[in-house]
Amino acid sequence: QPFSSQQSFVKLIKEYPRLVVMRTLSKVGLAALRSGFIVAQKDIIDEVNKARLPFNVNSLSQAVAMQALGNRRKFQDFVNAVVEERHLLFDSLDRLEGVQPFPTDANFILFRVNNAEKVYKMLLARGVLVRNVSDAVKGCLRVTVGRPEENRIFVNELSKILKRV
Repeated sequence: QPFSSQQSFVKLIKEYPRLVVMRTLSKVGLAALRSGFIVAQKDIIDEVNKARLPFNVNSLSQAVAMQALGNRRKFQDFVNAVVEERHLLFDSLDRLEGVQPFPTDANFILFRVNNAEKVYKMLLARGVLVRNVSDAVKGCLRVTVGRPEENRIFVNELSKILKRV
């Protein structure tokens, strides 16, 4: 879990031989690859390999994923930048009246606002993409941590909208 301050369960695989840790590359900027991987004891991986389709991931996705995971320094630099930007974005949201951001270790922030549906539609109309999760979490929207300029635009637009609703 690259964005989390929590320890990974991967270290427990030797202690718990039936443990399987699944990871997605979606949360590290590679969502378009629709790729992920598992970490487990060799006997479990052998069984998974027997059941999976022979070409379940295209070779281009595999190559890109291997390149991204193989360059640990560059990968860690990316993760550190996202974590720093997440803190800045969280603080900006926390300062807005009528916004309640929830602590997170992910690359997105869940936040509660009054009139979530209306705020969502107004953000969308201004070209700001957030996810409306208010059906699952009452009054909440979810924003992915973007580049600094994207986050500034989001906070500015949200601030303007909140003054109108």
